[in-house]
Amino acid sequence: MLNILKLFSFNKTTFKQIIRYGIVGILHNAAGYILYLIITALGVDPKIVVGFTYPIALLISYIGNKKYTFENTGNYKKSSLRFLGMHCISYLINLGLLYVLVDLYGFPHQIIQLMAIFVCAAFLFVTLKLYVFKKEAPLTGAPS
Repeated sequence: MLNILKLFSFNKTTFKQIIRYGIVGILHNAAGYILYLIITALGVDPKIVVGFTYPIALLISYIGNKKYTFENTGNYKKSSLRFLGMHCISYLINLGLLYVLVDLYGFPHQIIQLMAIFVCAAFLFVTLKLYVFKKEAPLTGAPS
């Protein structure tokens, strides 16, 4: 709980990360949303399209956020596995929103997918900052 409160304490580093996260997010989500609209216009089911475009956006997002947003120099294996895990959860959130709001309640998929981008982006910023790309505490004590 304290980490989440620290996240929202306004400081220069967090502000810079939010701006950079926004730039990376706008670039990869705009491209992904345009691709989504084109493919769904061809008659492909929206949930299948999300399944196809998500991995492409994932790679772009990982590289951009690791290097640019959070300037993380930590272990690639550890961060990539955590990143993938958080994106799997985000993917399920996205599919859940489409299923409930489009399939069950009949809202237009174009609007729901656009909304899902923002819901998933907020979830991911918090988890990327606090879990995936968090700064590792330096080791203390004499080497053994």
